Amino acid sequence: MDRTAQRAPRPAGRAVAYDPSSTAPPLHVRAAAVLEAGWTGTSTVPSRSLYPHQWSWDSAFIAIGLRHVSPLRAQTELDTLLAAQWADGRIPHIVFNPSVPLDAYFPSPDFWRSSTAGRAAGAPRTVQTSGIVQPPVHALAAWLVHLADPGLSRARGFLHRVYPRLAAWHRYLLHRRDLGGGGLVSVVHPWEQGMDNSPCWDRPLSRVTPAPARSFRRADLDHGSPEGRPTDLDYGRYVRLASDYRDRGYADGAGEFAVEDPAFNALLIASEYALARIAHELGAAGTARQARAERLTAALVERLWEPAAGMFLCRDVRAGELIPERGVSGLIPLLLPTLPRDLAGTLVRTMCGPHFGLGGTTRLVPSYDLLGEAFDPHRYWRGPAWINTNWLLEGGLRLHGERGRADALRKGILHTADASGFAEYVDPYTAQACGATGFGWTAALTLDLLHDRPAGDRKGVTAIKGGDRG
Repeated sequence: MDRTAQRAPRPAGRAVAYDPSSTAPPLHVRAAAVLEAGWTGTSTVPSRSLYPHQWSWDSAFIAIGLRHVSPLRAQTELDTLLAAQWADGRIPHIVFNPSVPLDAYFPSPDFWRSSTAGRAAGAPRTVQTSGIVQPPVHALAAWLVHLADPGLSRARGFLHRVYPRLAAWHRYLLHRRDLGGGGLVSVVHPWEQGMDNSPCWDRPLSRVTPAPARSFRRADLDHGSPEGRPTDLDYGRYVRLASDYRDRGYADGAGEFAVEDPAFNALLIASEYALARIAHELGAAGTARQARAERLTAALVERLWEPAAGMFLCRDVRAGELIPERGVSGLIPLLLPTLPRDLAGTLVRTMCGPHFGLGGTTRLVPSYDLLGEAFDPHRYWRGPAWINTNWLLEGGLRLHGERGRADALRKGILHTADASGFAEYVDPYTAQACGATGFGWTAALTLDLLHDRPAGDRKGVTAIKGGDRG
């Protein structure tokens, strides 16, 4: 997501987050109110003032929470996003609201030019979108939304409607984005992976010639200090990659940036398991999808596992090497049910060790290595903790039998969401709110954890366990 463009300034100082007044409404009421405030009638904006359009993986996480408030709205959230799907199968990372002024967000529709530059790839003509993608959480979200009210889902033909679109999305990723030839999906822009300015991208980005500063205006600097944002040099590289991709008609394979990311691929695998469950619900065999998910898990281990780091690393496809940076992305494969037991145990030890500090120096898992040279507790994905990645890790811990640690992480997530005013992200040491408050997926995943209580396996990430069996 290009969240570097629009974010509120972080609060000054390093004070511990406040505790809300005991007279405040219950947490679930306040979380639902955040989602209500962001509802446009067809989808939910991540933040009404700062992110005025629909974002792809945000909507998937938001639907997961909305299902507890209104399964119908959760279905509509995903239907709206999927209606903007391109003919080649890609789900764009932004669907633009035509009522929002062009200068309210950059890159705006006139930068992406989806209906013209994306014509050969089958961009829709009736709605403007970006041309890049985001992590494929959507099939998992659709399955969980169905489980929230199966009767309503069946009556409205929800799974019948979304299944072919989700299958086309996965085909696009598996067939068009295997740029490394090893079976895994590559991202072609840091914004696609969702963790925009992670230090994991620094090395492959260093090869990209930045766009001239005069060729774009950095709207993100209207909302915060430069110290909390990507450098002008890096931002110029982001713009160059996106404009070059656009000028190639959004054709895949020729760009300077191609990275196999552990979280992106793990979420694709989780969604393959979810598609197997959906196929089974629709009366078809899901065994082929389950088998594919298991093959992809093996490829993930083969290509991205680094024993010396005790976790998965990103692979720079153009350079043909692993990137020696520890980001939270490398822990996300813990959510996979067929991950080898020894690797799952190693990931838990790494998560709780000095590099991420869970249960020791930190209450939530930070986005980047606490000991890394590029660590910054307030600089977007270069250190702060995010609720969506911690939600995924809570499910992974629970899935692999780490119930005590999962319960503690769940408690930490709920406390942080409550105390920070549903912040976009927080200082991993103090839980000080950073970025926007009243943030969509923070509120949505808070609702999910409140409704899926920790007694036994909850119905979040663990709902994929077993593929189409059971």
